[in-house]
Amino acid sequence: MAQVKVQLGVIGGSGVYQMAGVEKVKEHTIPTPFGEPSDAIIEGKINGRTVYFLPRHGRGHRWLPSEVNYRANIYALKSLGVTHVLAVSAVGIMQDHIKPGDLVLPDQLYDRTKGLRPSTFFGGGIVGHVEFADPFCPDFRGWIEAAARKVTPEVHSGGTYVCIEGPQFSTRAESHHYRATLQPAVIGMTALPEAKLAREAEMAYGMLALATDYDCWHEHEADVTVGTVIAVLKANTEKANRVIKEVLAGLPAQHESRIFEAAKHAIMTAPEMVPEQKKKDLALLYGTYLS
Repeated sequence: MAQVKVQLGVIGGSGVYQMAGVEKVKEHTIPTPFGEPSDAIIEGKINGRTVYFLPRHGRGHRWLPSEVNYRANIYALKSLGVTHVLAVSAVGIMQDHIKPGDLVLPDQLYDRTKGLRPSTFFGGGIVGHVEFADPFCPDFRGWIEAAARKVTPEVHSGGTYVCIEGPQFSTRAESHHYRATLQPAVIGMTALPEAKLAREAEMAYGMLALATDYDCWHEHEADVTVGTVIAVLKANTEKANRVIKEVLAGLPAQHESRIFEAAKHAIMTAPEMVPEQKKKDLALLYGTYLS
């Protein structure tokens, strides 16, 4: 297994990087072979430890879930030395025991996107198939859970996150279908392909999911609206920020995991057959495997 020096990156909303106690060091505008990231990446320090923040939808929330340039976001964070990606995401609730305002740490994903989002760094002359049975790094998820429980007792560990295309919320038929067939914990629109790309980039991925609403399956609750989501998110912002600080404080200096060499045996194309431009584009990610 490979070992890395741990460096945290956070992908989330604008409130995440505006937290109190963060010393802003600089902003990084990073072009990538896959286009521009969602926004500049903010480098900050919390108690002397560096962390990188990237607003997934851009400052001012400009990009739909389907429009987010997930490849550029992951590539840019990788270029800054990020090894662990903490995704902070609003989610709909799919189980009775989870309440609005609770924190959920999913351990599985189910993909219901529609192929509109580029979901791999491979292609165009290079074929790779990474292992993805457990999309969330179990070690990282444990550290996130420990941090979350220092902030609030309302933490739910485990469960499936169903990722839909959006931007519309689910129909009632869809919501009931997911509950009956998949029995997921939460539903959202952004975990994929973000988690897949993080794995291809050999980065540990973990999620702090902020439960906001009951989707539209709950008979005794109002159907989800943007207004209800925003109201709960505002209340949860400070809680999420406190968890991020605890996560950063509790991360070890080094971490050993198979994730950090996930692509080592995934690439099937002989190096001499990979187009030179593709080698250049992927040098940051797979240079050692393509030489």
